[in-house]
Amino acid sequence: MDRQQQFVLRTLEERDIRFVRLWFTDVLGTLKSVSVAPAELEAAFEEGIGFDGSAIEGFARVYESDMVAMPDPTTFQVFPFEGGASGESARMFCDILMPDGSPSWADPRHVLRRVLSRAAEKGFTFYTHPEIEFFLFNDLPDDGSVPSPVDSGGYFDNTTHAAARDFRRQAVLALERIGISVEFSHHEVAPGQQEIDLRYADALTTADNVMTFRHVVKEVALGQGVHASFMPKPFSDQPGSGMHTHLSLFEGERNVFHDPSDPMKLSKTARSFIAGLLTHAREFTAVTNQWVNSYKRLFPQHVENRITESPAYVCWGHSNRSALVRVPAYGKPNSARVEIRSPDTACNPYLAFAVLLSAGLRGIEEGYELPPGAEDDVWGLSDAERRAMGYAALPQNLAEAIEVMAGSEFVAETLGEHVFDFFLANKRAEWEEYRRQVTPYERQRYLGML
Repeated sequence: MDRQQQFVLRTLEERDIRFVRLWFTDVLGTLKSVSVAPAELEAAFEEGIGFDGSAIEGFARVYESDMVAMPDPTTFQVFPFEGGASGESARMFCDILMPDGSPSWADPRHVLRRVLSRAAEKGFTFYTHPEIEFFLFNDLPDDGSVPSPVDSGGYFDNTTHAAARDFRRQAVLALERIGISVEFSHHEVAPGQQEIDLRYADALTTADNVMTFRHVVKEVALGQGVHASFMPKPFSDQPGSGMHTHLSLFEGERNVFHDPSDPMKLSKTARSFIAGLLTHAREFTAVTNQWVNSYKRLFPQHVENRITESPAYVCWGHSNRSALVRVPAYGKPNSARVEIRSPDTACNPYLAFAVLLSAGLRGIEEGYELPPGAEDDVWGLSDAERRAMGYAALPQNLAEAIEVMAGSEFVAETLGEHVFDFFLANKRAEWEEYRRQVTPYERQRYLGML
């Protein structure tokens, strides 16, 4: 037994923790959990916990259903805020294995690990920093009607409504008590919309943190009598929720995106990385924006005399918030980074970070050339002007996104055949179900007119 496993067992005993949750996600990013008694954990470290993989979305077919959840002791974290009368609880993420001990190709964590290993072979460590937006509602109507936001605040407002202000404070405290560092928190543009930004961490840790973040935020909200939702676009007439994500590559302690001799301080490596993101953006959009509703957010809209800042076209710019990829201004060399603005908060973070890194690595490996940056407001250009400048549109809906992805050798290689095939089949089924729905908009517009 290694030292980290010993630390976990000792902590459970010293703090009298009675419930340990073992977490993993299915291919779509839904959090799965099994609770074990502390007395069973030593055996779980040795043998894992067996389960029926065929019952998990995208994991296995019935005739190959046996799988093993192997706890990763480096992800152990006590949840002191969830204890109550039963005492504290704790959680660990799991790696999913086949019965022979080999990694499961269906495990999203393993998909990300594979791409991180490719980066490590080149000497790179991949860091990510997400800005996570979401909504707080007084209710979650089960009949599809419009929910009621907890406040009427706007961007950076110091809302007087107690729920939003107290919620963010309690959520940040809960996150930091379990070791997830928060950089900023504030009210976003839409009524009830919040943003909490996590600090930089390596991509695997960040993906684990995003999954934990969603759980903690929902739990804290429920504790205050409100509801949190990561739905990308709940309102027709308000901005949606994105997960703008800052990316950087390091070699040891050196940020390889920084070059002091370049006018924009961008290294050749950074330029090729950005070019990789742009070249493959349309191919990976189905992964970073995986729901029908995701595409209601991905186009510019006028809301209360201002345009929403969702990217719609494949281009990059220096501090240009209308671009898909933005290069923020920074001071210290180690702060050099790029920001991709298309992912939403409902994606599977393991798969999303995998395709983003893989696209950037391909740009570096094949020496992609970075096209000229977009320094003007891309949203304000005409379609003809955008075409002349080479700014392709992101997919307009899930159907287009999955068909572009279906023809992508790059995404198939990144995700692996099993995840690639399941993901496409699942998303095609979602689109077909959506297409069959008759919406309130259609009845309101056509019943009397036609």
